[in-house]
Amino acid sequence: MKSPWVLVGLLLLQSLCAMFFLADIVLTLVGVRSAPVAWHVRELLEIGAALGLLLGAGLGAIAWRQAVRARARAEASLAQVQLAFRDHMEASFATWQLTPAERDVALFSIKGLSIQEIAQLRQTSEGTVKAQCNAIYRKAGVSGRAQLMSLFLDDLLADATGAT
Repeated sequence: MKSPWVLVGLLLLQSLCAMFFLADIVLTLVGVRSAPVAWHVRELLEIGAALGLLLGAGLGAIAWRQAVRARARAEASLAQVQLAFRDHMEASFATWQLTPAERDVALFSIKGLSIQEIAQLRQTSEGTVKAQCNAIYRKAGVSGRAQLMSLFLDDLLADATGAT
């Protein structure tokens, strides 16, 4: 059921079956029937159309279940990546011997918060946050926030491509 053509065929089948029932009702209301259809032929057509709609509903349920499973797999994979990234950051912070306050500031900085936002969250002055950022950059061997973020992105991309 992975092919989009299966879904297109399914939608076409359901549309045709629904149009059969709608056309039958409209033609009856308008009185446009040119020749009556034998009751057994009519019953067979209705059974076929109903089976087509049921088949479409069943296949639609299968497609929905597959989509739900695929989403669950993607969410589980994302959770693993997030955990691995967090572990990698924590290992780097430990290697750089960051203090708990510097770890918080580094994490907020990597998340993209401004100096002012970090100061507000940590309930400290902007000068303190700037000093902590400078200590983080010195310990990490970088010159600023962009290079700090680049350290982690480079590691992430190197792991994703298999490069070292």
